[in-house]
Amino acid sequence: MFNTIFDNTATGLSIETVLICAAVALALGIVVAFTHMKTSRTTKGFAITLATLPLLVMAVMIMINGNLGTSIAILGAFSLIRFRSIQGDAKELLSVFFVMMVGLALGMGHVLFAVVITAIAVAAIVIFSKTHFLEPNTYNRSLKIVIPEDLDYDEVFDDIFDKYTKSAELVKTKTMNMGSLYKLTYNVTLKKGIKEKEFLDEIRVKNCNLKVLLSQPEAEKEM
Repeated sequence: MFNTIFDNTATGLSIETVLICAAVALALGIVVAFTHMKTSRTTKGFAITLATLPLLVMAVMIMINGNLGTSIAILGAFSLIRFRSIQGDAKELLSVFFVMMVGLALGMGHVLFAVVITAIAVAAIVIFSKTHFLEPNTYNRSLKIVIPEDLDYDEVFDDIFDKYTKSAELVKTKTMNMGSLYKLTYNVTLKKGIKEKEFLDEIRVKNCNLKVLLSQPEAEKEM
C-alpha cells in the first residue's frame, strides 16, 4: 500500500516524478507550518523554514541515491548547520523533526505514507494542544528565595508554606555574594484559590525584602 513511486529499475528519475514529490513536500510543509503557527508562538522566518525544509530534505535524499561518499559529505554539512544553530523549545524541535521526516519519506518516493503520517500527526498535535490532555498540574511552581546569611532557613518559611501550599520541598541551596547571601530553590504546589501576591509578600517580610522568584518549572531562569 505504501510502495514507493520511484522506479528502481530505471537509470534515473523522471521529471514528472520529481515534480510530484516536490509539490507534495511543499504542500505538507505548509500544512506543518500552519499547524505550528496555530498551536504555538512562532516567527515568520521559522514558519518559512518549516514550509520549505521538506522540499530541501527530499532533494538531498534524491541526490544521495545510495552514494556513500555523498552521504558522508552531506552528514558533515548537516553537522555544521546543527552546531551553528540555536536550540529551540520542545514544540519547535518537534516541528523540525516532523518536516524532516516528511522530506525523508518523499525523498524515497513514499508519497502516500508521507501524506497519511502527516494527517495523523497534525490531528494529534491539534488535539493535544487544544485540550487539557497531557497538561501538567498548573499549581506546581518553582520558588527561588534569596535570604541573608544570618537567617536560619530550615523552618523560617514553614508557616507560610502551610498556609499557601499543599507541599514544599527544598531542592537546592546556593551561596551568593561571597557567602553573604543564600539562594533557596523550592518545588511547591500551591493551594487552589490562593493569591500569589500575598504569598510572595509574606515571604518578603521574612527574607528582608530580598529577591523572590515564583515561576512555572519550565520557565525558570537563573536569578
